[in-house]
Amino acid sequence: MKLPSRNVLAPLLGLLGVYALFALLGPDSFSSARNLETMARQTTIVGIAAIGMTLVIISGGIDLSAGSIIALSTVVVAATMNAGASPLVSAIAGMGAGAAAGLLNGLIITRLRVVPFIVTLGTLLIVRGLAKGIADEQKIDAPLSWLIDLLAALSPSMRWMIVPPGVWLLLLLAVGVAAMLRSTPVGRHIVATGSSEATARLCGIRVERLKTGVYVASGAAAGVAGVMQFSRLTVGDPTVAVGLELDVIAAVVIGGGSLSGGEGSILGTLVGALIMTVIRSGCSQMGLPNWVQEIVTGGIIVAAVALDRWRHR
Repeated sequence: MKLPSRNVLAPLLGLLGVYALFALLGPDSFSSARNLETMARQTTIVGIAAIGMTLVIISGGIDLSAGSIIALSTVVVAATMNAGASPLVSAIAGMGAGAAAGLLNGLIITRLRVVPFIVTLGTLLIVRGLAKGIADEQKIDAPLSWLIDLLAALSPSMRWMIVPPGVWLLLLLAVGVAAMLRSTPVGRHIVATGSSEATARLCGIRVERLKTGVYVASGAAAGVAGVMQFSRLTVGDPTVAVGLELDVIAAVVIGGGSLSGGEGSILGTLVGALIMTVIRSGCSQMGLPNWVQEIVTGGIIVAAVALDRWRHR
């Protein structure tokens, strides 16, 4: 089955339109270099988790546990650092915890044949409870390390980087996963499975193994996002990222991903994440209350899904 080429022109035009609107109506600080860097940092956590979610949605699934996995990752990073592990080992442990949670999702979905929505709704609570149990229902302070610099504002001596290391990591992951989707058999199998699981089976694709791998990748991506969240908070917090999975899913949908499966792109997902960040930053710069940005973001999500349904009809 041929890998479809997803047109992301509409989301890109939407991003440019939203940015131009706030640049014209908002204060001069909105379009400043400092605010652009801030928006890039704010997009990183959702953007990294959304890369993994894109794979899940293209394959025809959904993952509601992403926010809980992010919280678990922050707790694991802080706990392992307090146990004497190096920052690198602690970051790997956080990503490993995310991958393990994704493996749990994938095995339950494929072995017990339960719909992904119900499975990940349950693991949302299981993983969140595990994070609270490890942290004893409180924040875990951790020693200062280079991890906190991943998403910190750049110092004057580091301006040559343009954006913090975490943003570069987001871009590298996006390029790598996009290349995998477009140029490898695995990417074509993911799209084929989401387009028609029955046809994919007839073509010899090992659907159960593929789906399990996709959920592991999504969990690992959420684990990386958790490391970024730890960098931003500098503590392990089991209560963080509540509801963040909705932002992650919305980024994929706004960027052109289809909840029916078989369609989506990494570029579109990043554009969707940026659209939400620009809306929130613009509303904040203009002094608008939170409920306004929530209404606007919700309206965009509904419009994106309605457009997807209209295209399929």
